[in-house]
Amino acid sequence: RWVPVACRSEARTAMSVHYQVTFSTADPHGLAAFYAEAVGYVIEDHSTLITSLLEQGQTTEAEVETVGGRLRWRKYAAIRDPEGPYDEFSGTGRGGRMLFQDEPTPKTAKNRLHLDLHVEDRQAVVEKLTKLGARPLWEASVGPMSWVTMADPDGNEICVS
Repeated sequence: RWVPVACRSEARTAMSVHYQVTFSTADPHGLAAFYAEAVGYVIEDHSTLITSLLEQGQTTEAEVETVGGRLRWRKYAAIRDPEGPYDEFSGTGRGGRMLFQDEPTPKTAKNRLHLDLHVEDRQAVVEKLTKLGARPLWEASVGPMSWVTMADPDGNEICVS
């Protein structure tokens, strides 16, 4: 149903929208760690949920692994906004969230979607991301706006402005 512009904020309150951005990658845990550092998110801890699912027989030991004494999914990792809502039992973010899922096929084309990181000190962030494994691709500008397009460790584009 069409909602007039003046009423959109009221309609949004009535229907809460939770979102996540999903990345396919050959290294879900590595890319999750990269983006957690890049955007200031925390890696989700799913160990309580996994333990419960194992006890109920709803998942298997083959689907999980123990790292640093903590259970995690083998083929999935996620990060969330540390200040956003989350489910304490599952560890899953209910606001801004990024999911990284196993996909062994390498990236072969330009992204159709990418993240823009709006930061106070672009050069410092570019240097930080480079140390974390990203690489600068090019710089661009339109009018007074300028940015650096980078590739994350998996080759996905990120713009830093």
